[in-house]
Amino acid sequence: MAAFHHHHHHHLLHPSADLRRLFHRLTIASSLSILCFSLVYLLTGCCESELTETSELKTPTREFLVSWSGWPHGRNGTSAAQEGLSAAAGEGALSGHPGLEANSSGKEWTATRRLPQALIIGVKKGGTRALLEFLRLHPDIRALGSEPHFFDRHYARGLDWYRSMMPKALDGQIVMEKTPRYFVTVETPERVHSMSQDVKLIVVVRDPVTRAISDYTQIISKTPNIPPFESLVFKNHSTGQIDSLWSPLWIGLYAQHLERWLTWFPRTQIHLVSGERLISDPAGELGRVQDFLGLQRIVTDKHFYFNKTKGFPCLKKPEGSSKPHCLGKTKGRTHASIDPEVMQRLRDFYKPHNQRFYQMVGQDFGWQ
Repeated sequence: MAAFHHHHHHHLLHPSADLRRLFHRLTIASSLSILCFSLVYLLTGCCESELTETSELKTPTREFLVSWSGWPHGRNGTSAAQEGLSAAAGEGALSGHPGLEANSSGKEWTATRRLPQALIIGVKKGGTRALLEFLRLHPDIRALGSEPHFFDRHYARGLDWYRSMMPKALDGQIVMEKTPRYFVTVETPERVHSMSQDVKLIVVVRDPVTRAISDYTQIISKTPNIPPFESLVFKNHSTGQIDSLWSPLWIGLYAQHLERWLTWFPRTQIHLVSGERLISDPAGELGRVQDFLGLQRIVTDKHFYFNKTKGFPCLKKPEGSSKPHCLGKTKGRTHASIDPEVMQRLRDFYKPHNQRFYQMVGQDFGWQ
């Protein structure tokens, strides 16, 4: 008892020493953590502001930044594969920093959701997914991964819903989405115009005959017991009259669809991409699209290699990923073989339409 009492008494004599020791440890711990935190903050802060001030950077630094951030895993957040087609896809890597400190020029580098400034409006089976994936390599493009179908199917949900679908973007970045059905839906041009008169429109066009076969090939993959292509092409076999209202054929009447867009938008706001050249010369086509969007040409031939099995250009190894990135299994399907005579009938059918289209756009796509 005495020993216990003595021990207890001894303890009461130096409570302040214990407290002081504890306080000392706490001080050291907290100052260390503050130091660590500020270091991390400074480092990320610097990188962020450097990344975001790309517009004022000189080319060499910019090249370096791109090699580091321009791949689908860089500033464009997740890669398309990870993003899948989830509705909220396209969330950026920067969304984690909603309020970066204002930098020297006093601008706030805050990523916000904005309505798109550019749209890929068509055409179905023209190469729109490839174009979007290639464009996403650009650090100044923020693109939605899925097709929102706002102007054709979900218009009633309103612009606020549409805006909420968009990825977050910084001031100098261009927000875009692709929905190939926009090009052929009658009410879309006016609706797009009422959102923005200055929106930039991109249309990937491809030989309407091969486009139709590609379309039909996609339909077979979804509904296997569909009648053969040849029987769907004609309204009536004996007269050989072509059913131009059958969706795979109707979509290829480009002049007719473009006319509707030209009643709402000037030709200078519409850029046409050749679907064929997008495969044979992806860098050249991408260069022209970047010019049209007012962006520095950052996506170049260094980004592509040609995959012989797929018959498609693929993206060279994105950093942070061991494998090169090609388009998914549903792309580059082997086309159904079609009776050559029917092919010729279709070529003859499209010829005047194609000629009219070339004249409207002042460009010859050289389709047979």
